[in-house]
Amino acid sequence: MGRGLTRRHAQPRWLPTVLIGSALIVWSVDACRAQCVEFSDRASQLELDTFVKSPSSLLERLRNDKEKLRYRLATYIATNPSVLPSVQTLISASTSTDRSSIGAALRIAEGRCTSTKPEAARKIRDFVQRVGDLNVQSGYSAAGDDASGVQAQAQNKGPTPPPRGGALLDGEWKTKLANPFKPVPLPN
Repeated sequence: MGRGLTRRHAQPRWLPTVLIGSALIVWSVDACRAQCVEFSDRASQLELDTFVKSPSSLLERLRNDKEKLRYRLATYIATNPSVLPSVQTLISASTSTDRSSIGAALRIAEGRCTSTKPEAARKIRDFVQRVGDLNVQSGYSAAGDDASGVQAQAQNKGPTPPPRGGALLDGEWKTKLANPFKPVPLPN
């Protein structure tokens, strides 16, 4: 009798496994939707976790390289905009020149998210306005001026040549082998 009673009130052993599996699936789907950039342009999950746990570690690693700080942080934000609270901690721990680079990173990340995830771009823009730090806002504005000039140059350039990756194949459907000894045209 005691044995039947225990078995009836015991939790099934598979229930925690199913719950954990479901949570992981939901989390991974949510993480995939949050990303603004292609897979090859994303930061690794380890890098993101390290940044979230210790935002100032980014400043320590990229001590005197403001360009790397700008683009690394922009990659983190564009990969997962939910790291913005850690960016707030980073701003608090940084110098004024670092804050300008952080503002530029925010603008770059916003630009990357604008076409693919407009709600994430709006979230970044709102974050910059809420921060209220003049150095962050000046870096954000300066990066916006630079980005508009780069976009104008890209539009004026015209069509880009096809990538050289398929240069070993020739013909209409790229099925014939190309001459590997043919001289390569030099850019003008």
